[in-house]
Amino acid sequence: EVPYMISLLHPSLAPLFTCHCITTVSKVTVKKGDSITVPCLYDSKYINNVKYLCKGYSWSSCSYAVRTDQPHSSRKFSISDDKIKRIFTVTIKDARDKDTGYYWCAVEINDGSDIREYFHLSVNRGTPSLYVAHQQNTGFNGGRITISCHYSNSGDVKWCRLGTSCVIVSSGNLARTTVTIDSRAHSVFTVTMSNLRTESSGWYLCVKGDLQMPVHLTVTEKPSTSKYNDIKVVCNKCISHICSDLLFVIVTVAIFIWFMMKKHSKSELNIVEAEALSVLCTESNKVFLLSHI
Repeated sequence: EVPYMISLLHPSLAPLFTCHCITTVSKVTVKKGDSITVPCLYDSKYINNVKYLCKGYSWSSCSYAVRTDQPHSSRKFSISDDKIKRIFTVTIKDARDKDTGYYWCAVEINDGSDIREYFHLSVNRGTPSLYVAHQQNTGFNGGRITISCHYSNSGDVKWCRLGTSCVIVSSGNLARTTVTIDSRAHSVFTVTMSNLRTESSGWYLCVKGDLQMPVHLTVTEKPSTSKYNDIKVVCNKCISHICSDLLFVIVTVAIFIWFMMKKHSKSELNIVEAEALSVLCTESNKVFLLSHI
């Protein structure tokens, strides 16, 4: 097989000949000690196949890092497969110098050669050449979200959806949203996606020169405020009832005191007042405790 023989020589030559049945990044960077997640998009006919991450300079010498049929076999790597969106993701945790190198997103083929696509990971002791604060981001349907892509390298700026198209100018449309790119600031460009839709959820790429940084967006419905308003109404009703009960207790005790003052002599008044005060405090405490149940 020509693709197989080419990939034996050098992974950078393989894309010239191989079928791009897997789409992923080509070059990413991560800070030492941090983690990075890389998405790998595959064709629908491979939904039920085993996916895996292989590490090695060439395909012939690479070794399994983690597989979907053994997802918990490694502390360094993790893998998950979203069969609905046809994307499996691999995470490299606690990146170290030795983790720098070539990796292969691969799909196991029972009756043929496994399909694969490689990417290169660079682990930096300082600030990575391209990074985002958070790879996982959440937006609301109909709203907007802004992603800041920090860089120190040179090259063209792009915002792409994995496996589809890119916005390469200051504004455009992508995944049925309006995209605006602001690259006027030094060493950072911001991407704003407006009019978000549920179907806008997915993996995107900050691109600067030959580097990419995967960013995942989840778009959900904005939480309804009606439930909070209902709770507020209930609480207000509770407070209203508690205040009414407290007022009733105070009036009742006041009438009791007045009645006792008229009935008893002045010498007995101190005792009566003390008893009345005790009743008032007791009833008030009951209402107070009721309000905190």
